[in-house]
Amino acid sequence: MRRLTSMMAMCAALMISTGAFAQVPADPNNPNETVPDAVTFLPYGESIDLANAKKAAEAAAAEVAKRNWKDAFCISVVSPSGDLVYFMKGDNCQYASIDISQHKARAAARYRRPTLVFERLLAKGGYFAYLPTLGDAFIASRGGNPLVVGGKIIGAIGVSGGTGSQDDTISQAGVAGLK
Repeated sequence: MRRLTSMMAMCAALMISTGAFAQVPADPNNPNETVPDAVTFLPYGESIDLANAKKAAEAAAAEVAKRNWKDAFCISVVSPSGDLVYFMKGDNCQYASIDISQHKARAAARYRRPTLVFERLLAKGGYFAYLPTLGDAFIASRGGNPLVVGGKIIGAIGVSGGTGSQDDTISQAGVAGLK
């Protein structure tokens, strides 16, 4: 009897689990179904040093001053691993932007792309609904950009405190400050 019960339990488990291993047909409308022939990415380089991190942040801060945006921004510069190297907080910056600027910089460094890319992909709809599951470095808000020198990512800059377009404009000024 015990043997029969064990056998029935195994058969039931087998019947229930086989559906989980079934092949899911490709969706021709899903852009994620296309398998590229090659992998393309910017390689990581040596980590940004303090002097260059400060230079990028100061270029971003100069853009804030030039546009008379009331010193309301936080500017973070991180290493390629996403660790904070340099931080500036404007006198009028909201406290939430401290963490947000660091988060944007960390995402841009770790994912090797501007955070604007994630914002635009999420706006495309359901096929990109997986993006928020990528981990704690993910953020889909513009204003985070990789810092690239000699074709290699040496870090990233993240800005928060204004609208997304203001944050990105300031962040781009920081990127340009290293060129």
